Amino acid sequence: MSTRSIKFKLAAFLSAITLATAAHAEEVRIGFQKYGTLTILKARGTLEERLKPLGWTIKWIEFPAGPQLLEGLNVGAIEFGTTGEAPPIFAQAANANLVYVANEPASPAAEAIVVPKGSPLKSVSELKGKKVALNKGSNVHYLLVKALEKAGLKYSDIQVVFLPPADARAAFERGAVDAWVIWDPFLAAAEKQLDARVLSDGKGLVDNHQFFLAARPFAEKNSKILATIVDELDKNDQWAKQHPQETVKEIAPLLGLAPEIVHLAASRFSYGIRPISPKIVDAQQKIANTFFDLKLIPQPIQIKDALAK
Repeated sequence: MSTRSIKFKLAAFLSAITLATAAHAEEVRIGFQKYGTLTILKARGTLEERLKPLGWTIKWIEFPAGPQLLEGLNVGAIEFGTTGEAPPIFAQAANANLVYVANEPASPAAEAIVVPKGSPLKSVSELKGKKVALNKGSNVHYLLVKALEKAGLKYSDIQVVFLPPADARAAFERGAVDAWVIWDPFLAAAEKQLDARVLSDGKGLVDNHQFFLAARPFAEKNSKILATIVDELDKNDQWAKQHPQETVKEIAPLLGLAPEIVHLAASRFSYGIRPISPKIVDAQQKIANTFFDLKLIPQPIQIKDALAK
């Protein structure tokens, strides 16, 4: 047999092995949004390297906001993703079969109530009777409730307009709403591009934790893979904390935003993956109780029911 023939057969054999491996590879679908440190993990590609030897691939699926992401998780479109505090509460109230996996420290400055640069409104108390846009069920929903409460207003004192971020920005720009409650990097973009003025951010009002969540069936069946994802998230968090400029360069193209906008947003990130603690559960339960009292969710829930068993 000629050397050329041997090489050809060897190449064909290796190709067959590659195809067979690919055919048997498992896939984890991860939901992300233009928000938080999961974007760093996607941009750097280090999780793909960690999972490849384990026979797993990743499919990244983008969502406009947390509620939509968790709806995707609930219907089986993804197995893992990240949101703020409020979306998993709304999802759990809708009987989504999810589990809390981990969280990051509080980042209250990363969300705010903003008004157009020419707005006469100077305080949250002046929002009475005004139209306020926000994404229903997102973190900012709780920020609005707490900011109004501090200002002596009720949730019913304002006109809430539910819009996803892109539509809310359009309404904000054309003056169809008086204020917008929004999170980074949309917040940073509004500040840098529109000269939006902050009436109140989350400092002193809310924690604004980022949560990582999984579909319960996936979590129970693939604990090793889930642990690998969380470990790689933490490694990327530690890297990003030490390399702020490189972080901006990594995620700016993914977010489709100018570096100065991404820099402002990233400066308000919190870093470091933490297990779900009793203190976090209590804080989430307080938010859930508030939403039920306001009739924003249809039934009372217990956060502990959404913890891994």
